Amino acid sequence: MATQAPVETEQVLPNNTAKEVTTQQALSPLTPHTATYKAFYGSFELGEAKYQLPATDTGYYTYFFESEVGLLMLSDERKLQSDFTLEDGKLVPFRYVHERTGTGRDYTESTAFAKSQNFIHTIYKQDALKLDYQEQVFDPLMVQLQFRMDVINNQRPLNYRMVKEKEIDEYDFKIIGFETISIAGGTFDTVKFEVVRSSQKRQTYFWMAPELAYLPVRLSHFSKGSKQLDIQLSAFHFDKELPSIPRLDLAHESKIFEQYMSEKKALMAQDNNDEDEDANTEEVSPDKFSMEEISDIKKMVID
Repeated sequence: MATQAPVETEQVLPNNTAKEVTTQQALSPLTPHTATYKAFYGSFELGEAKYQLPATDTGYYTYFFESEVGLLMLSDERKLQSDFTLEDGKLVPFRYVHERTGTGRDYTESTAFAKSQNFIHTIYKQDALKLDYQEQVFDPLMVQLQFRMDVINNQRPLNYRMVKEKEIDEYDFKIIGFETISIAGGTFDTVKFEVVRSSQKRQTYFWMAPELAYLPVRLSHFSKGSKQLDIQLSAFHFDKELPSIPRLDLAHESKIFEQYMSEKKALMAQDNNDEDEDANTEEVSPDKFSMEEISDIKKMVID
């Protein structure tokens, strides 16, 4: 399936009435921090997950994630690492590694964003793929930091494309409203978000705390109306004090979202008329990768 082109938001969004933010506020999600979460399936605790963004003075950032969960005889352990830079207020990925072990087959996913070569090289379960390089395409880990920065900096719409499992997936997010929630990690005034899906069979909501630079404090996933997964913040630490973040204007956010989705649906309908002529960046290159080429891509990711 062809990846839809990003919507030209300047044509569809109303005049921005949101409060201006400072550079310190906009970049506050990049404050060095550690966040630990507990995962639940119903009333059963599955395990823990931890995010870590160490301090850096080089301009290069490394974001870590690790999790260890299990239920009965099943186990799942993951380690993720994302390396990226900050350019003109936007995060630019250059390397991503995801290692999974546990029940079932182990696998590794590695992606190198070779901007100078105009390609994205990715390997998933030993299968290599070369994609055309595209601006504003992220990896699944550092995109979370970009999302937080965009919410604070009033960058709308909340639309993101990321390389995941040899595809470029696109996601839209909707701001639902304000909620105060109490969990193991504390009581927080939050903004509630929803992952936009074409079907209501699956629903995913998450809550972010503006006082913590929009750090996620809870995520709940539902399938056919039943809660399947609940992830809650249990502990956190920031290396320095965070700036205060201006409150969102929900009426303005709703107007932005509705106009964006209306325009996006119109563009998608137009694109479907000539879908066969669209460039499909998700298709495997007709050139076969040799074992030597796959080895070279692996070295690019590791080095």
